[in-house]
Parts: sequence; C-alpha cells; structure tokens
Amino acid sequence: MATADGETGTNFERKVPQGDDRARLVCADCGFIDYENPKIVVGAVATWQDRFLLCRRAIDPRKGFWTLPAGFLELHESAAAGAAREAWEEARAKIEIDQLLAIYSIPRISQIQLIFRARLVTPEVEAGPETLELDLFRWQDIPWNDIAFPSVNWALDHYQEVRDQAVFAPRVNPPGEAGDMAAAHAGL
Repeated sequence: MATADGETGTNFERKVPQGDDRARLVCADCGFIDYENPKIVVGAVATWQDRFLLCRRAIDPRKGFWTLPAGFLELHESAAAGAAREAWEEARAKIEIDQLLAIYSIPRISQIQLIFRARLVTPEVEAGPETLELDLFRWQDIPWNDIAFPSVNWALDHYQEVRDQAVFAPRVNPPGEAGDMAAAHAGL
C-alpha cells in the first residue's frame, strides 16, 4: 500500500483502529488501513423457451457440479454487464437481461450475489474455458443432486416463483439460509 509520500508500507498487523469496532490490517509504519470487503458475484438464470442454461464447472470449488453462468464482478463494470460477460465467458451465450431476480448474502465466504433473470438471444451455446459441458435443461430434467451451490437452487426456485410476472421485488436468501454447504448436502 502506498503512503502519502509514495512509500510502500509492508509492516501490517491486525488490530482495531481507533474509532472502529473490528480488527483490520493496519500498517504499523504509516497507519494505512487495508479494508477487506466482500466480493460481488454476478450471474443469470438464462432461459431459452422452457429450458434453463446450466454449466458443469471445470474449476474448483465444486468442479464437476452444475451451476448458473456467474462469476466475480470486475472493476468499472455494471452488474448487468458483468452477468452478460460471465454468460459469454462460461457458455458463449448471448443474453438479454430482463431484471434483477435476487440479491443473496453469503457471509460465510464474504460474498454478495446479484442474480438476474435473462433470456438467451439464441440457443446456440458452447462451453467456455471454465465449463466442462453445458446444457439447456427442462425444469424436470435439472440435475438437482449435482447442483454446485445452494444459491443456484435458490435462484432457480425464485425464477419459478416470478417466471410469469412482469414486475417483482428481487428475492433474497430463503428464511434461515446463509449458503452453508453442510446444510445443502444434508438436504435442508
């Protein structure tokens, strides 16, 4: 981290800065506070007619499991543009964003997830470098036992709730859910 005079502080220690209420990384040399903030994930429930686009992950975590096209928002990028970019990177899918479907808070891994409702411009899709394979699934054919993350289940369920609604409030974590994988694997 650069100080006001251009020097780089490297002597960080975790402590509670004056006037703060939690421990942070603070440079012992210059006092710079390195705020660690949550990551923002953007993605989309993208459909073609009655089919849902899902990607089998080629990377960890949860390699080999199915997910929505989603990933980290980049600097200087709008959330909708990030979701469209992730759909292209993971599935070579061109999507039209309809509206924000859900905002999920996953404090266990310091993530905020913004998931959009979208439609595919064309059903021609192909696996990108982070995807082993992909498919357009009918609801009854979704591989529910092989879904990568609880929030994918939430987003698919929330999509079903609002699929025919033109306007709706964005959904949030289901009651009592914080994205805990142990609960998801127990079938909760």
